[in-house]
Amino acid sequence: MTGTNPAPLPGGESPEAALAVLRNRPFLLLWLSQLATQIGTNMVLYGLTVVVLEATDLSSAVSALFLTFLVPAVLFSALAGVYVDRVDRRTMLVVTNGLRAIILVAIFAAGPNVALVLLLSTLFSTVTVFFAPAEAAMIPFLVPRGQLVSANGLFTLTLNGSFALGYALLGPLVVTIVGGPSAMLFGVAVLFALAALFCGTLPRNPPLQLAPGAAPESALASIAEAGQVVGGVIGQLREGIAYIRTNQTVGWSLAYLGIAASLIGIIAVVGPNFARQTLGLSPRDLIVVVLPLGLGIVMGVLLLNNYGRYVARRRVIEVGLVALGVLIFVLTIVTPLSRFLTGVGQEVPGVDLSWLTSLVSIVVAIAFLAGVAYGIVAISAQTQLQEDIPGDVRGRVFGVLNMLISVASILPIIVVGTITDLIGTTAMILLVAVAVAAAGVWSRLARGPLRPDEEPDVIRAIVPGQPLDPAGLTIDRVSPHYADEPPEEQARHTEPPGS
Repeated sequence: MTGTNPAPLPGGESPEAALAVLRNRPFLLLWLSQLATQIGTNMVLYGLTVVVLEATDLSSAVSALFLTFLVPAVLFSALAGVYVDRVDRRTMLVVTNGLRAIILVAIFAAGPNVALVLLLSTLFSTVTVFFAPAEAAMIPFLVPRGQLVSANGLFTLTLNGSFALGYALLGPLVVTIVGGPSAMLFGVAVLFALAALFCGTLPRNPPLQLAPGAAPESALASIAEAGQVVGGVIGQLREGIAYIRTNQTVGWSLAYLGIAASLIGIIAVVGPNFARQTLGLSPRDLIVVVLPLGLGIVMGVLLLNNYGRYVARRRVIEVGLVALGVLIFVLTIVTPLSRFLTGVGQEVPGVDLSWLTSLVSIVVAIAFLAGVAYGIVAISAQTQLQEDIPGDVRGRVFGVLNMLISVASILPIIVVGTITDLIGTTAMILLVAVAVAAAGVWSRLARGPLRPDEEPDVIRAIVPGQPLDPAGLTIDRVSPHYADEPPEEQARHTEPPGS
């Protein structure tokens, strides 16, 4: 895009369209509710990580905490979606936000009682499962059809950015500033209470009225329908898996995303103990590691936005995986590396390099670079997947993607914590480093040279018979990935000269 055009939002519309939908006061209040609760939930996850680790000093306990946030979504999502269609969604939003505020106050009162904290965390996550579909169903009720893309784009942007803002930035900052997680948990409870007030001002959105003489459905009927929903989802997942089996390129992209999701789960479980054992940090000082990691992910996204078209996505992913493996390996030798660099720095006359060669400084640098590599791998794989999947099967394949990401997040959390307690944090990080780097090397060896359609965008843009602009790009080119799409879909992906 040219410098005068604003960057599009996830839905493909400009920031002007986003501003238009934000002038819709009910939608604005719903979005502010989502912003507060999504960021607040991730802050809670960080705060409870500190509580559990300080109380137990066990990675397996941190694994159990993360499972309390993930398992309810897997177990109850289908039932929650069916139930939400049978109540006033405004009421559901108000009640779930209010309940979560009360649960957070209870967690605040529980203190270091880990068993009670885990139980309340499970209850908190279960209530959240019922909040999410009610929130999504309210969007088309509040927003005109012409603004749906912008509305969903804003919600997607908030959802994707909430982990970085809540867990990697605001959670560590607030815990560090206020001196502990308890006060932070109480503050987030206030945020949920405000979100309940915002949702209380929305118009009612009751379920569709039954036909005259029709009897209301029983709870058993609702459960039966939930079972049908699950059966339909399983059928679609089977179709998606069948498509993936016949399209190796899509399978590889899913594998890359699965590795990235697994890595996040592993770092979340192992990272706190690593920071404590290697850096001598208390759990509430994890900002030293988490913040530069989050900033690195943002930098990776910015680098892709500006320079991604000059490099082949597959090569970027493979190099990113190897780089991630190397950086994670360096973490296992960071203490002797710091000593070595400190000795070298002391030999430089007239310059004090101790701040640059200290253990914390080196870990911050490694965490930032690892964040850059992770962001490049995850975003490149996601983009490649979106380009490779035809429109008629995207829903099913992305359903498989969501399932794989959930599994890839849960399995490491189940396994890694226990293994880490047995073999130690350093050995666990070393195993992860080898596995991630090996994945990048294996991809390079197994997939071989780049195919013509895998070349960088600037190379694929040069099509014989079409005029070139001064930058060397064809005029009004359409990516071959969209050649089979309807004309309106091709038009969305047509790029003007110099784009």
